[in-house]
Amino acid sequence: MSELLGVAVLGAGHMGADHIRRVDRVVSGARVAAVADPDAERAKEAVGGIGGLGRITVHTDVEAALDAPGVEAVLIASPGEAHEEALLAAFARGLPVLCEKPMAPDSAGTLRVVEAEARLGRRLAQIGFMRRYDAEYRQLKSLLDGGRLGRPLMLHCVHRNVSSPPHFTSAMLINSSVSHEIDAARWLLGQELTAVTVLRPHPSAGAPEGLLDPQLVLFETEGGAVVDVEVFVNCGFGYEVRCEAVCEAGSARIGAAHTMVVTAAGGAREDVPQDYLVRFADAYDHEVQSWVDATRQGLVTGPGAWDGYAAAAVAEAGVRALGTGARTPVDMAPRPALYDRA
Repeated sequence: MSELLGVAVLGAGHMGADHIRRVDRVVSGARVAAVADPDAERAKEAVGGIGGLGRITVHTDVEAALDAPGVEAVLIASPGEAHEEALLAAFARGLPVLCEKPMAPDSAGTLRVVEAEARLGRRLAQIGFMRRYDAEYRQLKSLLDGGRLGRPLMLHCVHRNVSSPPHFTSAMLINSSVSHEIDAARWLLGQELTAVTVLRPHPSAGAPEGLLDPQLVLFETEGGAVVDVEVFVNCGFGYEVRCEAVCEAGSARIGAAHTMVVTAAGGAREDVPQDYLVRFADAYDHEVQSWVDATRQGLVTGPGAWDGYAAAAVAEAGVRALGTGARTPVDMAPRPALYDRA
């Protein structure tokens, strides 16, 4: 491996461009070696934004980027429907991968990725559940694992966005937005989620016509805990993510806004983050740095392909529950032995 890990970034949109900047300007031990995007001009603009034209190769084809000189690892930030093919192409080359969620658009695709990695006999993929790298979430995880508050009984979660993009559907509130809470709950509690119920209040006046927004999503776990998630993607005022763990001997809450408060003219105003790249900027930085550090040691230490599959399977049960209004069990495949290893 070279002195600086050569990374191919796939996707130069909102998320991809931010990762290109992050690898080039924030993360130590890595460099952007190649960028791929179907829109060549967008890729060139992202590379030009860091002064990388001439030293970073730009491609419209994924495999060309993976085969570019100096590429030793892959960061996938393209649209979700392109992730499975890119992951399998990386596996075929033995390249370690950090893949933004979702790992594939459905659980069948994510299971194919799990099975392909299991056939390799070693982990190569880390999935981008960045909340595991947020300082407050990590503090809550440490507290729960330490047992000082006793057994966790419930998690109360809030996930709010200013507005949803034009293509957003009612199902995407669960399989796109709440997928983060699914992974966070599995990680915080150390338990699989076994059933889902979705309650649907009358849609907000701020929701686009036909969008069931907000929703209250209820999860049951294998250990008898209950998780509720209020998801509201057209709240209109800001991006908010909160979580409270209620345990036998106490509770702990994270997500209160730690932003600037301005006091003037007889009043006070507190800034509210407007999107996830602001709220979780530090988490993304730590996630990518951790991935680079582990990759340089030949390790995968973050959430893996099985976590990506589990999130997809639970989300699919949630989408079925949304449609039927009934409690819906989660159907999951057996976990390959590869993912039982420490």
